[in-house]
Amino acid sequence: MTTALLIVDLQNDYFTGGAMPLVGTEEAAVQAARLLERFREEGRPVVHVRHLSVRPGATFFLPGTPGAEIHASLAPRDGEPVVEKNFPNSFRDTVLQERLGGLGVDALLICGAMSHMCIDTTARAAFDLGFRCSVAADACATRDLEFAGRKVQAADVQAAFMAALALPFARVAGTTELLDSLA
Repeated sequence: MTTALLIVDLQNDYFTGGAMPLVGTEEAAVQAARLLERFREEGRPVVHVRHLSVRPGATFFLPGTPGAEIHASLAPRDGEPVVEKNFPNSFRDTVLQERLGGLGVDALLICGAMSHMCIDTTARAAFDLGFRCSVAADACATRDLEFAGRKVQAADVQAAFMAALALPFARVAGTTELLDSLA
C-alpha cells in the first residue's frame, strides 16, 4: 500500500494576519509540518493542494495575492506536486486523481483546512474514489460558524466534523498516532 500525504489549503490567508484566519491554524501547521518532515525523510509521496478563489465576490485566496500562497512552514519542495483547485473538493475539476494514480497511491493521510469544508469534502470524495483515508485531526483547523442565530465554536465544529468522518470515511487520529502507524 502506498500512502501519500495530502496537505490541503494551508495558505497564508488562513493564518494570523490573513484575510480569513482560522482558530488553531498555527498549531495545525506545526503538526502538518511533522507529517511533512516524516514523509520527506522516508521518500513517501507528498501532494500539496492550493485553493484559488475565482468566484465573484471572493475575499480570500485571491489569485496573485500573498494570501493565496502556501504557508512558508509547509512550502513545497522541487518535485512535490501542487494541485490547484477552485472548489472545496480537491478532486473536482483538478488533476489530483491522475497525480495520485501516477504515484501508485491507494491511501491518503489528509491534513489542512478548513475541517468543515475542504477536509470534509476531500476525504469523502477520496473514500468514494476507493482511497483508504486517514485524517490527522490535530493537523486540521476550522473556524467558528453560525447557524439559526447560534454561534458554534470552532472546537465544536472540529469535533463534529472529525466525528462524522471517523466512520466509514477515514481513520481520524492525532499526528503522533498516525506517524507511529507508518512504521
